[in-house]
Amino acid sequence: MSVRLDRLRTLIGGCWPVLLFFSMIPASAEDVPSESVLRAEQQRVEVMRKVAGSVVAVFGAEGAGGGSGVLISPDGYVLTNFHVVHGAGPFVKCGLNDGVLYDAVQVGIDPTGDVAVVKMLGREDFPTATLGNSDHLTVGDPVFAMGNPFLLATDFHPTVTFGIVSGLHRYQEPAGTILEYTDCIQIDASINPGNSGGPLFNLQGELVGINGRASFEKRGRVNVGAAYAISINQIGPFVEALTGGRIVDHATLGATVATDSRGLVIVSAIRENSDAFRQGLRLDDEIVSFAGRPIGSVNQFKNILGIYPSGRRIPLTFRREGIKKDLEVRLSSLHTPSELVGFVQQGEEEIPEGKPDPGKSPLPEKKGEGELPEQWKQLYEARAGYVNYHFNRLRRDPLLRSIAEWKKSESIGGLWTIQGATEQGVPATIKINDVGAGLILGMDQFYQQYAEGVELKDEPPGTGGLLAALQHLRVLLTQGEAGFTDCSYWGSEPLIEGEDWVDVVRCELSGAISHWYFRKRDGVCLGFRFQLSEDEGSCDVTWTELRSFGGLDFPARLTVQGPGRGTWNLSLDSVEIAPVSAAPMETEPVKGGEQSD
Repeated sequence: MSVRLDRLRTLIGGCWPVLLFFSMIPASAEDVPSESVLRAEQQRVEVMRKVAGSVVAVFGAEGAGGGSGVLISPDGYVLTNFHVVHGAGPFVKCGLNDGVLYDAVQVGIDPTGDVAVVKMLGREDFPTATLGNSDHLTVGDPVFAMGNPFLLATDFHPTVTFGIVSGLHRYQEPAGTILEYTDCIQIDASINPGNSGGPLFNLQGELVGINGRASFEKRGRVNVGAAYAISINQIGPFVEALTGGRIVDHATLGATVATDSRGLVIVSAIRENSDAFRQGLRLDDEIVSFAGRPIGSVNQFKNILGIYPSGRRIPLTFRREGIKKDLEVRLSSLHTPSELVGFVQQGEEEIPEGKPDPGKSPLPEKKGEGELPEQWKQLYEARAGYVNYHFNRLRRDPLLRSIAEWKKSESIGGLWTIQGATEQGVPATIKINDVGAGLILGMDQFYQQYAEGVELKDEPPGTGGLLAALQHLRVLLTQGEAGFTDCSYWGSEPLIEGEDWVDVVRCELSGAISHWYFRKRDGVCLGFRFQLSEDEGSCDVTWTELRSFGGLDFPARLTVQGPGRGTWNLSLDSVEIAPVSAAPMETEPVKGGEQSD
């Protein structure tokens, strides 16, 4: 009887008189939810109640619109969508379910991946979400989204929508912009304007994604059952750079792929100045795996590529004429800096967000155009190419102080004479001052002049420019960030794929670039990667320990890896520093390039 009544109620769901009649029929024991169902429901309610405190209602400082976000650190860092804060100015407003509206400052943006970080102000004990692992999701897993659809939650208590994972590893091409959704999570939990930037949780209350795009009924702007969240595992590699005030970029292999007549994914075009080409990848090679994941379609390749920042070294396996080969390729930037800045300055929004009802807006009266909260003005520093350079300094300066501690004396600006030997016992002498560097390696000599207009060369050949790299080391120790045209915190990356991550500081001088690696637990510098230009192969210089050489701590053993010379090790016996007024360097070139006048 109970089963037949349930079916009948479903069939006549719109007929309220009949429903009223059947509601008067006493329920049988079969209609009473089981204890396990009630327990599961209570657990779900409790998880949602617990995580609600980390959900943020985001508003433009002028009340122009907004969206949602989620707190990821007690000191107030919030993840949201780029399109939520785009054009909102340096300061926004953020509300929590404690009923308080907080000031917040923009920190970093990822315009390609549609992610942004803002920092809420006024507390150091904000409730935070627990980060999950989006790679552990499977199709059919229950998930729930929280946020502020249509900006209805003027009391900042988030709305909850419940559903399942409908699909994984979805890819959506850019639609007239550089914004690109890669490797995202498709869900059927309702996402509407205002939900953007809000969290997607699994049933354990772990943050597995940031809600972004949705499919809408065109006239009503109402979700029709297909929504997309940016996976938290895609966001992870960018978070440190975002909290460093940057406009971050995604990566390119320097090659495009296509499906051939056999259904194989092959290289359809490749740039000759890409690291992939330098490592041996060529047209028509079949891509077998990338970043350890098998490649069966072009979309799979794009999904994997889209989760990496530029500069990462990624394993790649290709097949040519039936033979497999493994490479490690350095990814380059997907866009030029001017393209990124130009897109940000356009002021367009990929997905327009809801507008609050003027009669219900939780925001205070509008401030004057461009006016900043007086008590927080010191937290914003404008600089070309950055969202907020103040936060870059916060991440960069402690790391630079670590390497500045190498100096035991202020008098290190004279001629450096470094002596040692390779692991094969070949004697080596390096001399370096402000005008150049020379290397005597056995019977061979190499020289690089440092002067405006003088070309930096790959000396010794195949090292990627070791002697030019030594200029960056000397400038960093003698002048600090003031000696470079740019010296910025760049984010974090694994020094070796699969191992602990390091913080990175990027320095630029005369077009040459160095990336400095600092161990996270104590800030100790472990080495650097040097490039003569963005399109050149890298000279990787690393070390494991420092020794005291008089007025300077210096690596006791250098490991140098170049694009054409392999890896070689140099153990140092002495580092002598002559007074600044000492005679100029005596090293003369014998091999390895012409001497500059």
